[in-house]
Amino acid sequence: MRVQSRSWLAVACALASCATSPEHVPTGVAEPGEPSLPPIESRSGDEISVAGQLFHTGTRVVLWDEPGAYDAYAQELRFPDEPGDPKSKPKGARHGIRKGLPDDVATQIADRGWSLAELRDQVDQFVVHYDVCGTSRQCFKILHDRRGLSVHFMLDVDGTIYQTLDLKERAWHGTKANDRSVGVEIAHIGAYPKPEHRVLVEWYDRNETDLPAGKGPRVRFPKWMKTTGVRTADFVARPARPALIEGVVQGQRLYQFDFTDEQYEALAHLVATLHEALPRIALDAPREPDGSVVSKVLDEDRFDAFEGVLGHFHVQKNKTDPGPAFDWERVLTRARELSARTRDRTD
Repeated sequence: MRVQSRSWLAVACALASCATSPEHVPTGVAEPGEPSLPPIESRSGDEISVAGQLFHTGTRVVLWDEPGAYDAYAQELRFPDEPGDPKSKPKGARHGIRKGLPDDVATQIADRGWSLAELRDQVDQFVVHYDVCGTSRQCFKILHDRRGLSVHFMLDVDGTIYQTLDLKERAWHGTKANDRSVGVEIAHIGAYPKPEHRVLVEWYDRNETDLPAGKGPRVRFPKWMKTTGVRTADFVARPARPALIEGVVQGQRLYQFDFTDEQYEALAHLVATLHEALPRIALDAPREPDGSVVSKVLDEDRFDAFEGVLGHFHVQKNKTDPGPAFDWERVLTRARELSARTRDRTD
């Protein structure tokens, strides 16, 4: 699946304090501090960037230098003129350099950037979030413009993946996991303690007479969201499973509608590709003795030892994402299937 064998890493300015020009030109030519990429017209449109090298995913990916993309290297506001935007923007870069390295290695990486081999040795976790924003556009507006945080990937309701940073960067999404992880924010409004919570009522049209046979309720974007940013024209987002799902996370009973089929398929492709690019990210989640996925925060020893796919709630006790509806087995089974197909083609 890897399509570029040579490194496209920028030589200079790998430190987090380095700024990028406010005029980001999507030509494949890097601003200072960014990994350079081959020209857009030479890409297939399904690649992710890992230490400057491109890996095919088999699903739509929008990299940060493409038109309409979300660029976490840029320090200007992405949405400067919309109601509710902060009067004063977050200052400085919204990412940093991965820590926890031996001093001599850290100095070398700060000078020349990460190699793929070094990143493979460092990164062994993939943290899954829901964004509580409902769309990737709204997620970037809140996470980046308002809060000054970042995440490597956003996954919209139609299955479009947006990569905002090269995976060599330390994104700010998962506290103690940041140095060793990659993160994704899935567009989803979240899980709540009551089945008729006002957010669930606002965001999902449960009028049974309008539902196609066997389909779940339609995601109904609220009236205040004038622009959704969803790339697929006239896309109707529906939960993969029609019923409201009940489950326990962090000991709390929660209710949540499922993610879309398109999100599950795209996420499985992304997980399989991350495993290929960064093999220490195992195709599994933390398990109970009975084989079920752990539904609460991991203790320190287990967190330190775990390599694979995590929920945000496995990292932090005060988090519940990706919630009780997230279908771990669907994602991991499909990712293993895709990974096996890749091995068969390359053997």
